[in-house]
Amino acid sequence: MLRLAVAENFSHDIVRGLLRRQPGLDLIKIQDAGLRGADDRKVLKWAAHAGRILLTHDVSTLTAYAHERVRSGQPMPGIFEIGRKVPIARAIEDLLLLAECSLEGEWEGQVIYLPLER
Repeated sequence: MLRLAVAENFSHDIVRGLLRRQPGLDLIKIQDAGLRGADDRKVLKWAAHAGRILLTHDVSTLTAYAHERVRSGQPMPGIFEIGRKVPIARAIEDLLLLAECSLEGEWEGQVIYLPLER
């Protein structure tokens, strides 16, 4: 199962739904990691060192910094970008599918946009 980190701006409803459906999910909120208010570059650096894929709604700066890390050869374990208009139930389903069916390192250096196409 993937190790996930939740960006500060991420939907609390999605997090609650994920944990309700999969209580053993390896998920940590950025705030709980002592990074409340940290800039995006610091969050990405922490996620890379912790080996955690970052869940976010931030399509502007975070994605650009993630690509910057990849171009410069720095580790970037992946980002799952969930649009704010994605229904909560769909986001939960897609994230659980990714978390439970992916291999460790599978999303290294990638930004994946949800919802998944079916």
